[in-house]
Amino acid sequence: MARPSSAFSAGRIVERSAAIVAFLVLWELLPRLGVISEAYLSPFSVVAATVWELLSSGAAWEHGSASLSRSLSGLLLAAAGGIALGLLIGWFRRVEALLDPLLQLFRQISAFALLPVFILFLGIGEASKTAIILWASFWPILLNTVGGVRSADKLLIDSARSMGASQAYLFFRVILPSAAPSIFTGIRLGGANCITALVAAEMIGASAGLGFYTLNSQEIFQIPDMYAGILLLAAMGLLLNYVLAWVERRFTRWRRGLAAHG
Repeated sequence: MARPSSAFSAGRIVERSAAIVAFLVLWELLPRLGVISEAYLSPFSVVAATVWELLSSGAAWEHGSASLSRSLSGLLLAAAGGIALGLLIGWFRRVEALLDPLLQLFRQISAFALLPVFILFLGIGEASKTAIILWASFWPILLNTVGGVRSADKLLIDSARSMGASQAYLFFRVILPSAAPSIFTGIRLGGANCITALVAAEMIGASAGLGFYTLNSQEIFQIPDMYAGILLLAAMGLLLNYVLAWVERRFTRWRRGLAAHG
């Protein structure tokens, strides 16, 4: 009985990895066959060897830790501000009426467009780098938090009110748990944005970081190193996403339990 299950699992693994394998084969063959010049696209095997050298020498850990520190700082600040403000806007209609027009204006402004402003006010140190990441990560967290509060089950809210529940009890025991999945979705989207904004952040007077390493390699035309930096950035983004998904599962286990019993 175990064989069909094992075969099914192996088939799923092959199916899910087929596109990645095909992409890597194309990446290897196109420059090798001269379809794309190796001056612009290094073969995957060369890039993989460069990644291994960076890992072995410790350079990847040095640049990766600098980038991770900046990313987490910006993301944590964005989560704190986005969740707090999102809960206020979602729960209090007057707060929404007051702040929504301004927030709708601000969220149209890209973090990249604000790069000169952050440099002007905060200089080229860590504060401006953190601010760029914070700005890029803040908006999906805010919007998903507001959406989560608004989508809370009205029947549960009315039932709690009919039993004399206080506003504080209603907020912390009904609204917040109901909004938790949407909040975590916003945090994961913010995590993806913070990795994207990291490259822009590390354009500002950085001397370490994967974004800095990638851009610097491009400037000095070390193409294998440039692609190695891109791969390491992608790996860091995937790692961050998996960690956030694990945290989400830990904090929302009760919802899966309810769904299973339902």
